Amino acid sequence: MISLKGLNQTARIDAGELVGYTVDGHEYIHQKGSPGWRSSDTEMFPIIGPTNEADFKVSTPKGAAVQDQHGLLRELQYQLVSQTEEKAVWEKTYVANTKVQNSKYPAKSTEELLAWPYNFRFQKSYELTEEGLKITFAVSGDQEMPFMLGYHPAFKLHTDTPSVRVKDKSIDLPQILAVGNRALAVLDTEEVTLSDAEELHIKTEGFGNFMLWTEVPNMLCIEPISFYPYAASHENLHTGFQTLTEKEKLFSVYLQPNKLKK
Repeated sequence: MISLKGLNQTARIDAGELVGYTVDGHEYIHQKGSPGWRSSDTEMFPIIGPTNEADFKVSTPKGAAVQDQHGLLRELQYQLVSQTEEKAVWEKTYVANTKVQNSKYPAKSTEELLAWPYNFRFQKSYELTEEGLKITFAVSGDQEMPFMLGYHPAFKLHTDTPSVRVKDKSIDLPQILAVGNRALAVLDTEEVTLSDAEELHIKTEGFGNFMLWTEVPNMLCIEPISFYPYAASHENLHTGFQTLTEKEKLFSVYLQPNKLKK
């Protein structure tokens, strides 16, 4: 477990997973063991969304790849690259066509092994700033590699009437619960605000969209995504790919608590 501290903030990170973020003692992150989800954050890469209705196969320029829901990155282990008092960098690497054990098999999937026909390196960094916690993702690998990226953090809810403000509208918890597992799409925006006991502004760079998901009233996943998977049929998930055309592609998420505003 690593703790980043400074500027009235503490971020707790366990093997690359953000398990706590507090400002002046207020916890923003869903705690493991609480109802709702067994994790507190994860990434969706190189695909986002369900693949079971497409026989767990996703079309790529190098042929069909066997992927389970939200991709295989979550099956890999992070390695710590560097750490200071206010910043830590973690990394996962993958060699093309390496078979990876699927943790959903056999209880929730028929596919025991997953694979991707491209090499990649995936870095995740956390940094405390005066405005809040900055989370940066750096994707590098084979040129022309297709991919999607989603970040899947879960936020702890402290009141019975939380809402998410998006531009000129507000989305309440019953609306999100009603959508179920598909998750509610919030498209064409790089920022939203969680209105709860303490407000949290979430600003992104590179993603372009969000999904909102929960099945319980005590937590809410606010997920920056590069593609909303239900915008295409299960067989056509590949239409949501972007292509790696540069040495490294950066995506950022800024958690900006209202408590830090001057």
